[in-house]
Amino acid sequence: MHSFIPPQRFFPYLTWTDIAQMPDRENVVILQPVGAIEQHGPHLPLIVDAAISVAVLGNALEQLEADVPAYALPPLYYGKSNEHWHFPGTITLTAATLTATLMEVGQSLYRAGFRKFALVNGHGGQPQIMEIVARDLHQQHEDLMVFPLFVWRVPNAAPELLTEQELELGIHAGDAETSLLLSILPEQVNMAAAVREYPQDLPSQSLLSMEGQLPFAWTTRDLSRSGVLGDPTVATKAKGDQILASLGASWAQVIRDIYQFQQPKAWKSAQVLQ
Repeated sequence: MHSFIPPQRFFPYLTWTDIAQMPDRENVVILQPVGAIEQHGPHLPLIVDAAISVAVLGNALEQLEADVPAYALPPLYYGKSNEHWHFPGTITLTAATLTATLMEVGQSLYRAGFRKFALVNGHGGQPQIMEIVARDLHQQHEDLMVFPLFVWRVPNAAPELLTEQELELGIHAGDAETSLLLSILPEQVNMAAAVREYPQDLPSQSLLSMEGQLPFAWTTRDLSRSGVLGDPTVATKAKGDQILASLGASWAQVIRDIYQFQQPKAWKSAQVLQ
């Protein structure tokens, strides 16, 4: 049941008495992997984003010192994937359903005495939801520290291994994701079916872009016939191994940072000044 997560770090393997007796619960780091079940071209399985979030988190927890208390919740496999729903097999929640689910998970953890909750999101279509959930949970509970994080936004080896075009446009089922899947789930990758396809008909000489500071709304079929945005044909397990190791090392540091983190409280000093 724990998949890539070390069993001693898998939250559901604890008993309620383990939790009731857990020392310093307010600083224990609880990590929620969030993924998606959505198309990733003809060569990758639907589980890519969920698999990556769990594999990276498991790698990080393997590297983490035993005296840093951190536990992973079961992955939330379903996400908001409606940009892919024209491709068969994609299963999507609405933004409201995903938001409500994560809010209620956070509230349950708060009732149990935990005060540090990290969302480890692996799907590029839902960072905004993570941010809304984190802000709303913290607004409800001032002493609850919530971290809306994205698996890929840590230092990692991908920039050294991918082309400039791939780094800019290879955002879905391309070299990075395919290489990583060749490392963690090689038996589920069909390289014979891999096709290279970059986004088509993007605006040129414009401040607008597919992603970035001034994006436009799109669904995947607007940009790709195959469901691929990138070049998976050049992916290798060797690259995937390097990317996984670098992501895991960075995430181990993120977990250490969360463990040490204390919420800023300028409002308290403002009261003193008054």
